[in-house]
Amino acid sequence: MKYAVIKTGGKQYKVKEGDVIEVDRLSEKGQKIVFDEVLLSVTDSTVKIGKPKIANGKVEAQLINNTRGEKIRVSKFKAKVRYRKTTGFRANLTKVKITKII
Repeated sequence: MKYAVIKTGGKQYKVKEGDVIEVDRLSEKGQKIVFDEVLLSVTDSTVKIGKPKIANGKVEAQLINNTRGEKIRVSKFKAKVRYRKTTGFRANLTKVKITKII
């Protein structure tokens, strides 16, 4: 089983070839994306752990589309002072398919 742990947008994702993941919005310039912050790489018999990242580790991905996430409601409330405030938030996301782990 071959997988890797990558870091993008301040978050870490465990990926393997063929996975489709949603990450924070990436640029729309190229259809091919290369993640070069690989923190861990596992093949059938070897495990490479980065300190903090693997020197020549790369994960290639194909950009599928840019979407927006579900709306999240955020409420603030203070007791006894009639203060209530509600706002919403929708994250800008990019859906990518992992094609190759190097």
